[in-house]
Amino acid sequence: MDKKIVIIPTYNEKENIEKIIRAVFALEGEYHVIVIEDGSPDGTASIVKRLMEEFPQRLFIIERTGKLGLGTAYITGFKWAVDHGYDYIFEMDADFSHNPEDLPRLYEACAVGGADLAIGSRYCNGISVINWPIGRVIMSYYASVYVRTILGMRVYDTTAGFKCYKRKVLETIDLDNIRMKGYGFQIEMKYSTYRLGFKIQEVPIIFVDRKEGTSKMSSGIFGEAFWGVMLLKMRKIKPRKI
Repeated sequence: MDKKIVIIPTYNEKENIEKIIRAVFALEGEYHVIVIEDGSPDGTASIVKRLMEEFPQRLFIIERTGKLGLGTAYITGFKWAVDHGYDYIFEMDADFSHNPEDLPRLYEACAVGGADLAIGSRYCNGISVINWPIGRVIMSYYASVYVRTILGMRVYDTTAGFKCYKRKVLETIDLDNIRMKGYGFQIEMKYSTYRLGFKIQEVPIIFVDRKEGTSKMSSGIFGEAFWGVMLLKMRKIKPRKI
């Protein structure tokens, strides 16, 4: 059986973390979860550690000393997952904006459909976003248009954070050379995958804004992604040296 693990970064997600973990473990197909916990003062880590007793060898946690950025959280999870022999590595938010029931669809796109990276896409089949203010929908949609235009990458949802990678992709990308830390990280990882010749497939999903907890989006995160795309266009993307 393929080894599958879902990476969930957390900061102050006590309202959501137990529910999202149980939802993943309720799926067929033996999914594992690793939480990358950035020192949440609300007790998120304690909830995960309690659940680890209930789900030994399926639930794991890496605790970090503070808010070190979304990108570094995922890279920490990627390296751990590769080192532990997982075949399929997923990214997913803790707040149910990504529906855990879509995980098997992403897995199938890779395991059966031949994709190396499957993206849970809000924009490949119209606009599928619920409960966002119209201004944020417009900003997000046209941010992807901007990225697609500058980088020439045929991906409709360039900032999506709901994804499934085959292990070979993460073994090939030079993760230590990924520079963007916030949501620009999502663009940089997709572009690196694209430039290294891997097959990318978008899987339509419905994205629902969080009902509990607080969004981590900020103008600084958006600015990093905007200017980072310009710099990314000028960089050479090389595979990791073995």
